[in-house]
This record gives sequence, C-alpha cells and structure tokens, in this order.
Amino acid sequence: MTVERRPFGRTGWDISEVAFGAWQLGGQWGPVDDGASVRALLDAYERGINFVDTAEMYGSGHSEEVVGRSLREWTGERVRVATKVQPIRWPDPTENDPAIGVAYPSGYLRGQVEASLRRLGVDRLDLIQLHCWMPSGLEDRDWLDTLLAMREEGTVDRIGVSLRDYRADEGVALAHSGLVDSIQVIYNLFEQSPETELLPAAAASQTAIIVRVALDSGSLSGAWTPASYAGWTEGSVLKTMFRGERFAQTLERVAAIREVTDEFYDSLDEAAIRFVLDRPEVSTTIIGMTSTDRIERNAAFGDGRGLAPGLRERLGGFEWKRNFYV
Repeated sequence: MTVERRPFGRTGWDISEVAFGAWQLGGQWGPVDDGASVRALLDAYERGINFVDTAEMYGSGHSEEVVGRSLREWTGERVRVATKVQPIRWPDPTENDPAIGVAYPSGYLRGQVEASLRRLGVDRLDLIQLHCWMPSGLEDRDWLDTLLAMREEGTVDRIGVSLRDYRADEGVALAHSGLVDSIQVIYNLFEQSPETELLPAAAASQTAIIVRVALDSGSLSGAWTPASYAGWTEGSVLKTMFRGERFAQTLERVAAIREVTDEFYDSLDEAAIRFVLDRPEVSTTIIGMTSTDRIERNAAFGDGRGLAPGLRERLGGFEWKRNFYV
C-alpha cells in the first residue's frame, strides 16, 4: 500500500497526504532512542510517506540530525524534508504585531540555514520555513530577499512559513500574495478556523497548505484514557500543555466527538485525519509517529478517500477556542 499523493501547491512536487512529523524525535515529548527513530522514519518511507517536517527547535537540532541519518540510509524514492528557522526571540502570544526584521535579520537567517544543511547532511534544503510568521513580513521583506538570494545560490529550494499557534487569520493576506510556496497551520476538529478564509486564499494562489496538530497533540488519537496524564514524563510537552483542568476538559470534549464519529469509524484517529484531508486545499498533514502500528495506521488513512459522506456537517460544531501552548 502506498499513500495517496497530492500536488504541493505550485512547486511541481507530489507528496504523500500523510507526512512524518519529527518533533518527537528531538526528545521534548519524552525519552527517545535515535536508532528506533531512524527505523521509524525508514518504515514510513517504505510505506510511501515521502515528506518529513522537522525544525532546529526540535531538540536544538537533534531531530534534524536524526532525519539526516535516515536520509543517508534510505535508498528508495526521493523524500522531501521541510525544516524551520526559529526567530531570535519568540514573540509573546499576546503580541499582535512583532517586527519581523528584528526576529529574522539576514545574517541570522543565513547562519540558521547553513546549520540546518550541516545537521541534515544535504547540499540544499527542500523547504525552509519561518517557524513563526509575522504579518509585518508583507511590507518588510528583507527575510524573503535573503532566502530568495540563497535560492539563487542553490542552498534553498522552496520557501514557506509556519503560522503562530491558532492565528490562521495572519496567513490570509500572505496566501493571497503568493509570496511563499507553503503555509503551515494548525487545523483539526477543535481548530476549524482555517476553513473560513485561509484555505480558499491558498487555493486561489496555489499556495501549499501543510496541516499540523491534526490529532490535537494526541487527544484526537483515540488512545488517551483518564490514566494517561499520570504516565507522561515530567516536563514533557504533553505534561505541560494539558496541566491542571485541561486534561479532563479535553477528555470530556473528545468523548462528545466520539459519540458522532463512532457511527462511521472504528477509531477516532481515522476520523480526525480524514477530517483535514477531506479539504482539497490541504497538501499534507503532519503526524507524529514512532511505532510500526501507528505508522501503518496513519499511512492507511492517506488513501485519497476523505471523510464519510454526511460526517463533515456533523463535526462542524466541535470547534473549541483555546491555546494550550501557553
């Protein structure tokens, strides 16, 4: 079985509907075994997943290094790797108009790209993304000039951005402009706002849409139980995100969704992944995965079929405005 492919915007690439999310390979979600991580990546490639998303922030470059190891061991078809450069300083979540020129000065951008090239062990980055998009970048385009110059030099192929958490609206004008090849956004059963303006704008300019957090960091995987929180590593991303009453609140809302999806699918993760892939504007959805079973399941959902008829309308009422990253 091979995962269905979709056009990646106007790049000419055909990439798998399901992509390998490599954040967990950096160690911030709990202990990792690099050998097991490489085997997981190779397993995903064998199943037809040909797109990996990583970043310098994921374990201070460790995720990139592990992905690089997998590329050197892989002998099959071309695998595209997207990585990200984080700003010098992450803006406060309440900061509405951060200065992009301060966050991504030219010399810093060049240095970060060169470091990612070394960690991945490649001569050119398939896709470099700003890990935190700032709308001031539509006017102050030094960041883009720098990356376009690096493209001319041959060290960068395609350019994209990742929108700030739960700020899909900040990508609408950028999508209309066609300045970048791809936009990455949070989109899932709880976070449905990209459907209103961002997805149509991206379709109009043939800008690729990369969906992240389709499983809401695991809550929509169907694997959580009331005992799950106690078993997570102290200080991990999950333990921090779902602290206090957040975990119980999430389980309650997940149970309500399952009352609807269980009529159509045996598992919640299938409904959640098919929900985002049901939109043709989406090029791929990034899923974090490490076990053979999870990789096989996720790959199976990228079969081009989308949601069961009639289900999308029933899922529209589960949007939940919150930001557990803060």
